Amino acid sequence: MHKLKITEMNRLNVEEFKHAKKIPLIVVLDDVRSLHNVGSVFRSSDAFRVECIYLCGITATPPQPDIHKTALGAEDTVEWKYFKNTLDAVQELKENGYFVYSTEQVENSVKLQNLKLDKDRKYAIVLGNEVKGVKQEVVDNSDACLEIPQFGTKHSLNVSVTAGIVIWEFAKQLLIK
Repeated sequence: MHKLKITEMNRLNVEEFKHAKKIPLIVVLDDVRSLHNVGSVFRSSDAFRVECIYLCGITATPPQPDIHKTALGAEDTVEWKYFKNTLDAVQELKENGYFVYSTEQVENSVKLQNLKLDKDRKYAIVLGNEVKGVKQEVVDNSDACLEIPQFGTKHSLNVSVTAGIVIWEFAKQLLIK
């Protein structure tokens, strides 16, 4: 097997990315404190052509060296918007026809392996703070909650790992033919 060079991967350039078809998904970061996690979410969002990232509350916004360190330029390709309050972001999304999932462990959550998306709908996923998760008021105002089943001793995954797993599932169902 030949390991591909960057020049052999036929990746989009920034201008091509901006005009490329995106998955109808907005990622909402609810008080994510680590700039490295924010950068990682940008990078995963670029990889799977997420429509936009909403940065809320204490979540840092570009330009920031520590976001760039993990985003590697994805903060320049993926659209983003800042909201002081995550609930305002959720309300705007719902007003614009998005079905909002909070990614959180709650009663009656949808297990990720059981998620069935409609290609004609628009979606948003809310990812929460590294310690406290998604705020209860945001969970209460979401349409549903998604949960990644876990089988070890820990009760949660890093927010950037969660983002990658969940965004990939949305891409599989909404982008890949």
